[in-house]
Amino acid sequence: MTEISVAELKRRHDAGEDFVLLDVREPDEVATAALAWARAIPMREIPAHLGELPRNRPIVCMCHHGGRSERVTQFLNENGYENAVNLAGGIDEWSTEIDSSVPRY
Repeated sequence: MTEISVAELKRRHDAGEDFVLLDVREPDEVATAALAWARAIPMREIPAHLGELPRNRPIVCMCHHGGRSERVTQFLNENGYENAVNLAGGIDEWSTEIDSSVPRY
């Protein structure tokens, strides 16, 4: 499994690269702090939504610190999503390193 840094995520987003940012946190967490361009599906619901995720585009999985998204990335990789990667440090690191206007919790 591969990880990317928040700096790399920002670079890809700013460059207009075509990828899905998959936020796997719970709805109350997303309500507290989110990136508007992310697709939110809670971790426990990922298996039921596999058919909605593109196999032909990179997927960056994000959670609070990177643990849940690491498990989702592994699950996606095992199910044929070879372009799925984990966001190291999650939204918390995004807040501390990239955009302090994103609340920390």
